[in-house]
Amino acid sequence: MKKEVSIVFIDDKLEQEFLNLSEEDFLKKRIKYVIERIKENPSFGRPIAKRLIPKEYRNQGVNNAFWVELSKGMGWRLIYSLTHKGEAKIIAIILEWFTRHKDYERRFGY
Repeated sequence: MKKEVSIVFIDDKLEQEFLNLSEEDFLKKRIKYVIERIKENPSFGRPIAKRLIPKEYRNQGVNNAFWVELSKGMGWRLIYSLTHKGEAKIIAIILEWFTRHKDYERRFGY
């Protein structure tokens, strides 16, 4: 039995930032694409080692994280976490996205 996957944002501010993007915006299109892939396969992204999960995420109860490339060659990344609600539902939490690789490196201490 395939588990249902729901997508949520870590907070209202991030969700609003996403909703405020134009439907024609390449970033919004890519985020939507990634969301659909996560719904099909929750472990679609590449896992981030637990020791590398930033304290900003851990302070919000995040104990696992995955990253997905949003654009080839541009260094854009989307970060998400997975949790479960009961035995039949997976919740993917969109934590953040980066449109500058420097910001991603700074967040993860690379």
